[in-house]
Amino acid sequence: MADDMRITGLEDVQAPIERARGLPNAHYTDPATIAEETRAVLADTWAGLAVGADVPAPGDAVPISFLGQPLLLLRDEAGQVRVFQNICRHRGMILVSAPRRIEGAIRCPYHSWCYAKDGRLVATPHVGGPGRNSHAGIDRATLGLIEVRSHVWRDVVFVNLSGDAPGFAEVHGDVIARWAEFDRPLHHGGEDSRFTLDVATNWKLAVENYCESYHLPWVHPGLNSYSRLEDHYHIEAPGRFSGQGTHVYRQLTDEAGRSFPDFEGLSPKWDTGAEYISLFPNVLFGVHRDHAYSIVLEPVGHMRTREHVNIYYARPDTDPALRARNAEQWRAVFEEDIFVVEGMQAGRAAPGFDGGRFSPAMDGPTHLFHAWVAGRIAARRA
Repeated sequence: MADDMRITGLEDVQAPIERARGLPNAHYTDPATIAEETRAVLADTWAGLAVGADVPAPGDAVPISFLGQPLLLLRDEAGQVRVFQNICRHRGMILVSAPRRIEGAIRCPYHSWCYAKDGRLVATPHVGGPGRNSHAGIDRATLGLIEVRSHVWRDVVFVNLSGDAPGFAEVHGDVIARWAEFDRPLHHGGEDSRFTLDVATNWKLAVENYCESYHLPWVHPGLNSYSRLEDHYHIEAPGRFSGQGTHVYRQLTDEAGRSFPDFEGLSPKWDTGAEYISLFPNVLFGVHRDHAYSIVLEPVGHMRTREHVNIYYARPDTDPALRARNAEQWRAVFEEDIFVVEGMQAGRAAPGFDGGRFSPAMDGPTHLFHAWVAGRIAARRA
């Protein structure tokens, strides 16, 4: 790599927060810079792809394009969520072009090679000539679907495209331990508890905004009216995750004063507390005594992101009207952030912007994310 590619100001990003600067503009606007970053930050780590609720029953399959790769999210006959490359091993044809339930085998529409739901190649019609379905040169045992390394935590399906990251539990053992009390069955709220926001911004700006509470008084005045800035605290785990917590979570209730049932076995701090964590690189989580959510950030383009929001409850029989109100309440909060992240993206076109400065008192969680991105890139170059 040319020397001028090494000098990007990343040393300033990794400096102590008192003198650090944010990532340079190129990390939000320049295709070449973003391509290098993507390999280091998304492909080489455990990145969020989807949720298990996308494939609720055995045989359910969803094609997903992630970082330009055609992938297939699938729940196999044993109920395990798996991720495969969505291509036939014969000529590279796309196998599944739209979400559907696969009743039998996964059949390639080109030459009808067929795969079991666990990825095994089970049929190769006419491969040895008309009427001959086998050939000595075609070893089915070695030509199954290419499986992508995956792990499911809190129903989010994480993938490691490079295949060589340390195990998910090794990388994220601290956040798993932090939320061990919430290691309970999660029940997706159904279609009224999922929505997607299309945002004209680089995905990193959504992370940066989510993990700090500094913006609450001006961007979320309704939320700030009862969960004030001074009621929040920082969550900082360098190199892994960052975020914020509140001491004054207020449960949603209906006209009769009824609320969602709580997760069982929680300690008293969760009676009025809640936490919101950005798990690096691209998944945002929230936990409360009575519900939880995840937001998987899909990098659609350099300046476009889809935010896939899914909400979960402690029991499957929650009140539909209250669920709908909860989803609309969260949608309203997340929509309030859109003008901010889109405004910051537009600001990255200003050549004089040097990445910005951080408030040492208020921006610690955001600086941790910047430093992590810079560190991943530096490590990959080394």
